[in-house]
Amino acid sequence: MHNVIVIGGGVVGAAVANQLSHYRVRTALLEKEQELSFGVSKANSGIIHPGTQNPANSLKGRLCVEGNLLVREMSEELDLDFQEVGELIVAFDDGEVARLWQMKQEAEALGVPGLEIVSRDWLRDNEPNLNRDAVAALYAPTAGIISPYRFVYALADSAALNGVEVHTSTKVEWIERTVDSHAVGGSVFTLHTTGGEFRSRYVVNCGGLYADDISAMMGVRSIHIRPRKGEEYILDKKRRYITRHLLFPVPTPDSKGILVTRTSDGNPMIGPTAYVVDDKEDLSTTDEGLRQVLRVAQRLVPAIDPADIIAYFAGLRPATGEDFVIRSEDKAPGFVNVAGIQSPGLTAAPAIGRYVTGLLSRSGLNLPPKRRTRTRVPKTVHLFSMPTAEASELVAKDPEYGDIVCRCETVSLREVKDAIGAGATTLDGVKYRTRAGAGRCHGSFCTCRIMRVLSEETGQPVTAISKRGKGSELAVEERCDG
Repeated sequence: MHNVIVIGGGVVGAAVANQLSHYRVRTALLEKEQELSFGVSKANSGIIHPGTQNPANSLKGRLCVEGNLLVREMSEELDLDFQEVGELIVAFDDGEVARLWQMKQEAEALGVPGLEIVSRDWLRDNEPNLNRDAVAALYAPTAGIISPYRFVYALADSAALNGVEVHTSTKVEWIERTVDSHAVGGSVFTLHTTGGEFRSRYVVNCGGLYADDISAMMGVRSIHIRPRKGEEYILDKKRRYITRHLLFPVPTPDSKGILVTRTSDGNPMIGPTAYVVDDKEDLSTTDEGLRQVLRVAQRLVPAIDPADIIAYFAGLRPATGEDFVIRSEDKAPGFVNVAGIQSPGLTAAPAIGRYVTGLLSRSGLNLPPKRRTRTRVPKTVHLFSMPTAEASELVAKDPEYGDIVCRCETVSLREVKDAIGAGATTLDGVKYRTRAGAGRCHGSFCTCRIMRVLSEETGQPVTAISKRGKGSELAVEERCDG
């Protein structure tokens, strides 16, 4: 019997599990995909928002500001690749400048520090590639960038080090709730999954795009997820200095708008679009989406060239109204819904973990703190971000660091093996942990080699190695030269 089961292995589920790992409660994290972070979180822009674009009276605004602080606090102990780069919300006319002053006032009410309205001259000195037609911007220095998948892995790895059970390929198919007056919380939940049966006193639903389906299993049908698709485009790393800050247009009521940012690994990125779709599996990109993104991105930075785009992708945001839905459900005591966690969900995730833990405590869960927890996760080596002299020392100690598997991103055989040892079982799992296959050639050089290493390290035949789980296998014969 578990005390708490968390459904959903994205950044929010991992953050909730991580927070619970500091207490003497038996916790399990269930994820339906073959690996963590393969749902909504994999297509996240990786921005740690300062809190400038949320209503002052909103839950998401409050948790965003708190989460921004928590990410900083957690960066060293979890070996996060967080980088503070600052953001500029750019105005092109007097009407937009008036909106900036309103946004500044709302953000200061939330407690966002360091905000400043900067002039055209400041922009020319500090963001030289910005469109010269820009007249002002709201500058928020506490904005940052992070790898969304490595954030998930760090949270989950830390939780596992402190006793949380992590189960992947475990899809919840139905949930049975039994009223038990002797049970803490008054309920016992039996979760029937593709990975077996689990029983728990409490259940936290962090199901992302499918949170409404999970909620309906408990008879709570007030949540309706309407996926909002965002198409994004990654530029070659050689253009990494095209901007110095994250650049946003003045937002609309429906979206923060199409922006110019960069990944924590150095690639500029433009997008996303924002439109509602019906299919929760629709990750297609479109010519119209590309044209729309380029039109807006080039208005911000005219030097952006379509020839520099090396990858197209789309993500789906689990939208369900204007604010996050985080609540204990009266219809199913012991069941907590965490739904509609779209932007700034990545930023808010650690704060959501704390908020949910508070809800569980108020629902009757006893949360005795552990006397000792392992706060630091083992550091991950990334040659692509390491000075040459330091990399040479590693190669001298272990020649597998000198065996470069992915040339585009300078990923070694040792890093690939370490990623597999940490839980990667697919090509995407290796890519998200190491960046192998994420460069301009899209794995043309390294895919076969990684498949062979995955086969050797996991004992699976090459024909069973997949891109992102069952149904995405690449090989039909056990032959892979490379």
